[in-house]
Parts: sequence; structure tokens; C-alpha cells
Amino acid sequence: MFLLRQPTDAVIQTFLQAQARLELTYAEKGATATTPPANYVVDRIRVRLGEGEQVFRRAKIGLEGWRQFDLGWLKAFPTNTPIRAGEVVAVVARTLGVYSLNAARIVYVTDEPRRFGFAYGTLPGHVERGEERFLVEMAADDSVWYDIQAFSQPKHMLTKIGYPFVRRLQKRFGRESAAAMIRVAALE
Repeated sequence: MFLLRQPTDAVIQTFLQAQARLELTYAEKGATATTPPANYVVDRIRVRLGEGEQVFRRAKIGLEGWRQFDLGWLKAFPTNTPIRAGEVVAVVARTLGVYSLNAARIVYVTDEPRRFGFAYGTLPGHVERGEERFLVEMAADDSVWYDIQAFSQPKHMLTKIGYPFVRRLQKRFGRESAAAMIRVAALE
């Protein structure tokens, strides 16, 4: 949904309540955990956050608080949405003076001693169709990594028309989300 004004918390909450009853807009649910489908554009970014249990713990807390979306021009709502399969979240973006309100549902969660993350999939109130996974993991050498993997297609008419711009925004999100998680993991 595109808006000329920033949506209020009440507008976003009403939007989410309506979206929560709807089905995902793609058939390949959970494919970010295995092999992304061939008929989508696939993006992946992986950055080293540091080393050790404290870095891993801070990065996990960051994902639980949706800090990877705390980018100024983009935010998740509400930021206290539990990381649990079935939960619905809105992603609000502001670009070129226009707000984009998008709905997604958490489709799976990874919660292991050395890996934590989740994937969400698009709902009808999203301008794209697909899935995105956010993961922090501590490797055997105790290095800690943040990994995003996504597959997507444009769904809304405006995202189809402006697809080169949309691709630049997707790349920007990847870079800035990685930078946000590096900051989160480095906090003492």
C-alpha cells in the first residue's frame, strides 16, 4: 500500500489485523531454508559481526528487537513483534516522499545454540511477493555472521514499472541492514 503521509500506529495496526487473516502471496513457503525457487530474483548478503558468545547474544537480541530494520527510512512495526511462526509484522518504508506499508508473516524460526533467525513471507498487503530470511550464526571458529537471503518478484503495478529503482532499494536495504547489525553486535 502506498501513502502520501506517514501512517499512524492506529492505521498500521488496523492494516495488520486485516492482513493477519490472509494467506501468503507465494507458494514456496520456507524455501529460504533450502534452495530459493528459480523463478524469483535472489539476493544474499553475509557479513562478519565479530567473534564470540557476547557478539552472538547481542546479534540475537538485535534480531528479536527488529533492529535490522532500524534504518531511518525503513522500520518494522511493531518492534516488539515476537519472533514466532505465524506472527504478522508491517514494514514501513519512505522513499521519494512516499510511504510504502507492507505486510509479512513469520513462516519459520531457527533457534539453536549457535544459530538464530527467522524468515517472513509476503501477504497481500505487500508490494512484492516472496520471502526473506534473517540469520545470525556462530561458526566453528567462533566468528559470528549475519546473513540475509531473499527471493522476490514485483507484485504491485508501481513496483513492476519502477523495478530498477526497487532493485536499488533492495540492495540498499541489504547494505544498511548489515551495517545496523554490525553496530548492534559491537555495543558493549
